[in-house]
Amino acid sequence: QVQLVESGGGSVQAGGSMTLSCEASGDTVYNLYMAWFRQAPGKEREGVAAIWSGGSVYKYTKYSDSVNGRFTISRDNAKNTMYLQMSNLKPEDTAMYSCAASSRVVWTKLDSNAYDYWGQGARVTVAS
Repeated sequence: QVQLVESGGGSVQAGGSMTLSCEASGDTVYNLYMAWFRQAPGKEREGVAAIWSGGSVYKYTKYSDSVNGRFTISRDNAKNTMYLQMSNLKPEDTAMYSCAASSRVVWTKLDSNAYDYWGQGARVTVAS
């Protein structure tokens, strides 16, 4: 069983930066497929970024086209924490951001149905 807790949400001006954190705890916290999702008012949930292991390190990543080049996903294994570094934020980035994880292989990395564990979510508001 895995528990996920997000932190770092808040409000920021357009063009600014913000970093979200997701701390994992439980009996199995290593070798997880992990990802960030977001859902804006009136829109469907969207996969933002995913990260998974290449055998010994979490070096493989995938980003949605809307955030590619602006967001960076990373993981600190020593702290069991995943991060989402966001820069050049736009008003359309406003959403509830949630972290997710799976102990099973995830083939479609930005598909929310592939993940079993979820955090409570962190609100991000980007003002124009």
